[in-house]
Amino acid sequence: MIDVRGFTVGPVQENCWLVRREDAEAAVMVDPGDEADRLLDALERLGVRLEAIVLTHTHFDHVGAVAPVARATGAPVYCPERERDALADIMRHVPWPGFGPFEGYEADVLVGGGERITLAGLDFEILFTPGHSPGHVTWALPDAQAIFSGDVLFKGSIGRTDLPFGDHPTLMRSIQQLLDAFPGETAVYPGHMGMTTLAAERATNPFLHELA
Repeated sequence: MIDVRGFTVGPVQENCWLVRREDAEAAVMVDPGDEADRLLDALERLGVRLEAIVLTHTHFDHVGAVAPVARATGAPVYCPERERDALADIMRHVPWPGFGPFEGYEADVLVGGGERITLAGLDFEILFTPGHSPGHVTWALPDAQAIFSGDVLFKGSIGRTDLPFGDHPTLMRSIQQLLDAFPGETAVYPGHMGMTTLAAERATNPFLHELA
């Protein structure tokens, strides 16, 4: 069993996820987008040690708190290799005024998809799922039937592709890959909005009709 806690942070209402084995002392944080103090307080309150910070992609709303959380905890940061430069210089890649300032961070470990990595006793499989962003990856826990889908798949929606380097056909191929790779009961922990399952999205998500 896994224990997943969600924290909706920042002005864009991004979901940061904290995942660990039930009652474990070590945890992994997925996409700390903002409100670093709140996330650090949660770690202290739960009494857990952060073993790693993992990123699905590097849009500012998903990485704005990476530097302060990494610095405070010493946790290494796992970043999509194609988006290393965006993490290192976040403000250069913010497409609209009024957000930030955010501190850049040099990734500790780069991933591209296809890796299997054990962190905090959790066996992750990393899938390359571009379309919303060029290097986007999905962090999956096959044994726990859970995926952290970032901005690829949402409850009743999909990631936007009107941002720089977005591509709708590529995004749809990435979603199809997830639907093919995991059973329908797999829990989806997305970057925005509430959690869902692959079966629920296959059945009800209007954006997936073209995949039928």
